[in-house]
Amino acid sequence: MIKERLKGKTVPVRVGVTHGDYNGISYEVMIKALMDSRLYELFTPVIYGLPRVIGFHRKHMHLSDFNYNVISNISKLTPRKLNIRSISDDEVKIEFGKSTQLAGEYAFQALETAVKDLRDKKIDILVTAPINKENIHSEKFNFQGHTEYLTQRFGAENSLMLMVSNHLRVGTVTNHVPISEVAGAITEELILTKLAILNDSLKKDFLIVKPKIAVLGLNPHAGDKGVIGTEDELLIHAAIVKAKK
Repeated sequence: MIKERLKGKTVPVRVGVTHGDYNGISYEVMIKALMDSRLYELFTPVIYGLPRVIGFHRKHMHLSDFNYNVISNISKLTPRKLNIRSISDDEVKIEFGKSTQLAGEYAFQALETAVKDLRDKKIDILVTAPINKENIHSEKFNFQGHTEYLTQRFGAENSLMLMVSNHLRVGTVTNHVPISEVAGAITEELILTKLAILNDSLKKDFLIVKPKIAVLGLNPHAGDKGVIGTEDELLIHAAIVKAKK
């Protein structure tokens, strides 16, 4: 069982979940996932979102037995129950599949509130539901996505985006970059930086004592010794040689 020590007592890990764009699929996914009561023995979930929206979905999905605790402050969290950390009690118009400015504002507000609680160690883990990158963009959120935002908010020099399955973890050298700019964004130094982060994560986060890391090529046939592009030979291969040392 995943647990932590807090004030001398063993309590479930507190998992904060930001609600993303409420006109999207996030509330349906969160509700369906959290209907499995066995999860509450492993962690205490906290959705940073809108109580009226989750109430709408409960009624829309005919879920009379789906219960939760609405709180205005994370200190009022109820262990082993679903908690809704309310970011507003205002009425909102739900328009599925439509991009609205208000949905973007509430997505950003949920993210900011959850990140503050994470920095203050009031929650232990942050999960982010999908945002709409068009309507969340503003002077306060001028990022390509969650990855870049969280990297900046936590003062990290670099970060690594992972795609994870039961048997495979794939790290990306570049993040949210147009395909036309990927080759130009790849450098030997960046590859080495990402490899170091991945190696450290595999040991600490996945408890793999001696990780095995394969590095994918960029061009077809990994460039064929420069016949189909030079990045694989000049940058990627050189980085692998240094990483092995």
